[in-house]
Amino acid sequence: MALVQEMQDRVVDVSVRDLRIRLAENPTEVEASQALRYHVFYDSTPAKPSEEMVRLKRDFDSFDPFCDHLLVFDETRGATPEAVVGTYRLMRRENARRRGQFYSSDEFNIDPILNFPGEIMELGRSCVHADYRNGATMQLLWRGIAAYVFHYDIELMFGCASLPGTDPTQMRDTLAYLHQFHLAPPALRAQAQPDRHVPMDVALDHELDVRQAKQSLPPLLKGYLRLGGFVGNGAVVDADFGTTDVCVVVKTDWVTDKYYRHYRREDQAGPGSARTPDPGKPKSL
Repeated sequence: MALVQEMQDRVVDVSVRDLRIRLAENPTEVEASQALRYHVFYDSTPAKPSEEMVRLKRDFDSFDPFCDHLLVFDETRGATPEAVVGTYRLMRRENARRRGQFYSSDEFNIDPILNFPGEIMELGRSCVHADYRNGATMQLLWRGIAAYVFHYDIELMFGCASLPGTDPTQMRDTLAYLHQFHLAPPALRAQAQPDRHVPMDVALDHELDVRQAKQSLPPLLKGYLRLGGFVGNGAVVDADFGTTDVCVVVKTDWVTDKYYRHYRREDQAGPGSARTPDPGKPKSL
């Protein structure tokens, strides 16, 4: 009975075959997610960890204690840190208030998002172990986010999405495409901080190849756009991570009705039904 009650009390608890997604429930699990982040962000990229991160082999910052950490576990690996194979960091308005700001505020003026009357959530620090970068894992991550959204009645999601590289001139077509076709309406349009603003509405000396620009988008950013997401005005170079960031915002009621109905049916049916893989999978991030 205790195990059944624990599953019912969890905000997120979905299993598909050997993978399970839920929120971190103790400091050890948070540290396991930070270790995965370190491995993905720093071991094979130009990102620059701090000396303390190198010593501990974990990616962490002052926002972590104020966030919920969504974790994907490979249950065949047992109760070990290596069982955490995917993660997402989630921060709601009340927790950002306790921290003093959202993470995105360092790069973008997000006042239009903060002025939104409903519940909002910042998504960040998304990563998946290289051996698990497939549609099934990403779909499970999104199912976890969907359950979290339903539980807290979140109406707006946002966060920094990254393009690889720190030379905006090498991604002029991509930035121009995002600005031309996916610019957020003024009421939801974040602005890159003035001292870090990289123009996206650049004048091209050639006709924009829309198809090529779409193909150049990272899978995660492409996924947000498929969900009806928009980008803010201006990009920001993040030298520490070796990326160029844009601010993405998604209204959760713009996700397809079919997609929402599917997850609402699972929520109403209880945790047992969520353990059965859905044959009609939504588009993955």
